[in-house]
Amino acid sequence: MTPPPLDILYSDNHLVAVHKPAGLATQSSAADDDSLLARTRQWIKEKYGKPGNVYLGMVHRLDRPVAGVVLFARTSKAASRLSRQFRDNEVQKIYRACVEGIPEKTEDTLAHYLRKEKSRKATVFPRPAPDAKNSELHYRVLHTAEDKSELEVTLKTGRFHQIRAQLSFIGHPVWGDGLYRSRYKLSDGSIRLYARQLVCTHPVNGKTLSITCPPPSDWPFAS
Repeated sequence: MTPPPLDILYSDNHLVAVHKPAGLATQSSAADDDSLLARTRQWIKEKYGKPGNVYLGMVHRLDRPVAGVVLFARTSKAASRLSRQFRDNEVQKIYRACVEGIPEKTEDTLAHYLRKEKSRKATVFPRPAPDAKNSELHYRVLHTAEDKSELEVTLKTGRFHQIRAQLSFIGHPVWGDGLYRSRYKLSDGSIRLYARQLVCTHPVNGKTLSITCPPPSDWPFAS
């Protein structure tokens, strides 16, 4: 089956940003398996008529059930500089989440400690714990409807499953996220979380680059 066409959000000689659909891995463990990285590499190969292997550097990733903007580097220099920005938390990462219930506070900063477990799940601690890393995010409530809320979430750190784990810890799991105690399941296996915006410094020209992604077609709140 031919995969659907890529939704390219931004492209130049150094970078390419793509809208990752929920359910697709950012990168596959097997070279021949389908992934956003493989599809984007093929898109570059066909668009620019590049023979042989195409370089494409992955500088961050999204969980398989999460949709949104993913930024790739088209040169090793851009990959190195972007990786440093992500590592030093210099990239602004803004998400939208539909969560169960209505938070008591309309805006808050969550500061916890997260530990990635062998079970591929994150455990949240309110205080320092062995092997747990400090994790911070800020949220504000955008809309509410019956038993759910739409939050804008800005990551201060970039930990494994951070948004999913921290929101569940305060009693508002992401809709459809059974791994983190959501009572609901979506038919396609996705969860109501998407990476809406990335703001970084262009690794070559030094200008501020802001890339915004539209919500999934079945998003329950109007954008």
